[in-house]
Amino acid sequence: MKTVLQVQNLKCGGCANTIADHLNKIEGMESLGIEAETASITLEHQDAELLQQVKTKLKTLGYPVVDEENGMLLKAKSYVSCAIGKLG
Repeated sequence: MKTVLQVQNLKCGGCANTIADHLNKIEGMESLGIEAETASITLEHQDAELLQQVKTKLKTLGYPVVDEENGMLLKAKSYVSCAIGKLG
């Protein structure tokens, strides 16, 4: 199944690199596309459980999906994740 997620705090290639590094480690991910310009992530997967794992990982990294809370702590996490993505 194909799912497109709109995420918060996704601003650049550094953010996209960090997200890709972490999401590609989730078993069962068939394909992944990240567009920083539109703050969207397109993924192909087989079950809803994997989708929940993706959403949880995104929030942990500081990139919650649009319908979730985006407080100062998550924004700060996204800046750190972005910096790591730019270095890596």
